[in-house]
Amino acid sequence: MKEKIKSRTKRFAIDCWRLCSKFPISREFNAYCNQLIRCSSSVGANYRAACRAKSTADFINKLKIVEEEADESMYFLELLLEIGGKEKEEIERLHSEANELLSIVVASIKTMRNRKS
Repeated sequence: MKEKIKSRTKRFAIDCWRLCSKFPISREFNAYCNQLIRCSSSVGANYRAACRAKSTADFINKLKIVEEEADESMYFLELLLEIGGKEKEEIERLHSEANELLSIVVASIKTMRNRKS
């Protein structure tokens, strides 16, 4: 399961990058695209860090960062959906993937917290 999530988060970052490459180069689009590229790639980078956690508490803390970055990715995808018309299908697909990743991470956090108790 861990390798599957690593692969999905990596694909998510690459797909967000590819989406952003389709938008016009402008100050406005660049601001949102740069943010999306940062937070979407941070999802995978922080998940990988969580997999190397030294304790349960460390694992949970790192997964909380993944949770925040996935949610932030969803926010920037929502903004691009409102303003970026022609890429609607791809944005919706990526938003759905971010939501699925977020759900997996939240469930993992809950599971680990229950084990600690």
